[in-house]
Formats: sequence, C-alpha cells, structure tokens
Amino acid sequence: MAAMTAATTTPPAVRPVRRRFSPGRAAAWAVMGLIVLITLLPFYWILRTALSTNAGLNADPTSPLPVDVTGSGFERALGLQSTKEAIAEGGAGGGLDFWRYLLNSVIVSTLITGCQIFFSAMAAYAFARLNWRGRDTVFGLFLAGLMVPTIFTLLPNFVLIKQLHLVDTLLGIALPTLFMTPFAVFFLRQFFMNIPREVEEAALLDGAGKVKIFFRVILPMASTPVITLSVLTYITSWNDYFWPLMVSYSDSSRVLTVALAIFRAQTPATGVDWSGLTAATLIAALPMLVLFACFARRIVSSIGFTGIK
Repeated sequence: MAAMTAATTTPPAVRPVRRRFSPGRAAAWAVMGLIVLITLLPFYWILRTALSTNAGLNADPTSPLPVDVTGSGFERALGLQSTKEAIAEGGAGGGLDFWRYLLNSVIVSTLITGCQIFFSAMAAYAFARLNWRGRDTVFGLFLAGLMVPTIFTLLPNFVLIKQLHLVDTLLGIALPTLFMTPFAVFFLRQFFMNIPREVEEAALLDGAGKVKIFFRVILPMASTPVITLSVLTYITSWNDYFWPLMVSYSDSSRVLTVALAIFRAQTPATGVDWSGLTAATLIAALPMLVLFACFARRIVSSIGFTGIK
C-alpha cells in the first residue's frame, strides 16, 4: 500500500531558476543596448531626414526630430511629383524613374541568385562527395580566389563584357557573378560534408544515380543553408554599385544603386535634395532590411553550423 501511494505521488513542480542580478550582467546589457542604439541611429537619421523638408533641414540641421514633417521626399523618389512641384520643394527637376530602376535591380538580383546557387551547389557537391584526382588541390586553388580583391577583376571583366557586346545590358551586369563564387562553394561544401554518407549509400542501393541523389536527397536536406546563401547573395547583388556603374549607361540597364547616385548628382540651385535622396535610399533599402529580418535567425544558425567541421 505504501509502495502504491509513493508511486502515485506527483513530483513537486520545478521552479524556474532566476538569475541573480550582478554588476557584470548589468554592464553587459548596457553595452549591448549601446551597440543596438549606435546601429539603429543611422536608420533613424535617414528616416528623420526623409520626413523633413529641405528648407527645414537648412534652417535647423541639428534637430533630432523631423523638421516640417512632410512626405514630399517620398513623392519625389517615387516620381509622383511634377517638375514644378519638385523644384518648389527644393528638389531637382530631373526626377527619378524609380519603378524602372527597381525592376532592373530585381531582375539582376534574382538572376544572379538563382544561377549562382544552382551552379555553386553542384560544384560544392563535386568537391564534397565525388572522388576524382586532384580534387583537394583544385579546391585549394578555387579558395585562393577569396584572397583576390574584387577591384582587381573589374577591368578584365569589363573587357570581356565589351567583347561579348553585353555592355549596357542587364545580362552584362549579372554575368561576372552569375555562375558561382568561392564563398558560395565553400559555404555549401562545408554543409554537404556533414551529411551522413549512409544516406547516399542507401539511395545508391535503391538504384539512384549521382544526379538523382543530388536533386532528390542532398538539396532537400540542405534547404536551410541554401535559403541562407540565397538571402546573402540577393542582398550582396542588390547592394552592388561599382560594377553596375561601369557597365550601365542608360535607363534600360541602370539599377537602383546607380540611379541613387545619379539622383544625388542632380543637384538643384538651392542645394542637394537631401529629403528626396534619403527617402529614395530608405525605400531602396527597405526590402533588404525586411528580407534580412525575416531570415536573421536562420542565417546565424546556418553560418554557425557550417563552420563546425
């Protein structure tokens, strides 16, 4: 009877352990809060400038709050103001074909991301799983490309694009990074090496070939790092500036980052249109901020897992 009573007795509830307050913990939180504040301050200042008028900014440039709150800067950035209204607001009369440049950026970034992830995944699988002579040597030479500064490849790439008659085209902008990059191959190879070989051996016993294993087994298991690399690649290609500036000369191939520089160069007689420029910059950066915020946790966990081996 005593044994039955002991068996039916419920164990006491475990109370959560509360961490004690300490000066070190308080200092750590204070430092983290300061870092977050310093990181977010430029974004707030951009928003503050975009919501102000150019006349108000000239009158009170150090105000921490928007001066003469208005949305005219966003209207000029989106091309919703006429030339007369833009000049009256302190903007340039040229305007900005925002939606065309946005479409060009989306096309270039999507093309680069899709092709680069596909070809980099195949190269990473070949380096991680296929046995062929000189594999490690070739991979070492391939990784050496990480040590080559990007500026060293601009002129050879431009000569090649010019010989292919792809200057001032969206394909010419995307071509240098269209197929693969050393970082993308290294990133995916590290994950592929952590996949158990027993999974592939089981697929081989079922009659699957290497191509079928790659598409039906490896890629589905690597969905998380593939998505992470896709986000990083998309953000990098979206923010690229110098190479599109070298290749594009007209609105048909001009991406958003280059268009913002041209908008900055259209300085009216009254001074730089800081309100319109910061509004356009904020709109251009907003998709990438949302994209990174949605996948921030996955990106951090994937990078940490990829570096284990």
